[in-house]
Amino acid sequence: MIHAIGTDLVELERIKSIGIDRFKDKILNEDEKNEYAKINHENRKLTYLAGRFAVKESLFKCFKAGDKTANYKDFSVLNDNVGAPYVLSKHTTDFVVHITISHTNLYAIAFVVLETKV
Repeated sequence: MIHAIGTDLVELERIKSIGIDRFKDKILNEDEKNEYAKINHENRKLTYLAGRFAVKESLFKCFKAGDKTANYKDFSVLNDNVGAPYVLSKHTTDFVVHITISHTNLYAIAFVVLETKV
């Protein structure tokens, strides 16, 4: 059963204006920073950050009635062996989390569905 949905659209230019390194330190946890460090292309680093931010904002929208203590680093948005994103977090243990991330030259978007475990 679907518990909640969330979506977020991120302007890549907004992240650039904040500063990629500053933004990285604000939203990525250690597992994500390890993956980020393997990226060589600057534009791919930007879309990686924007996509992770969009997923985390989407998750916060799903938890709108939650305890409000979660922060960006509480969620790991990683990729499986075929590149599909997935989420690890103590806040999602009661749910199956379905996510998708997409990018253009200007934006990144994420869509999240929280499904109650049966």
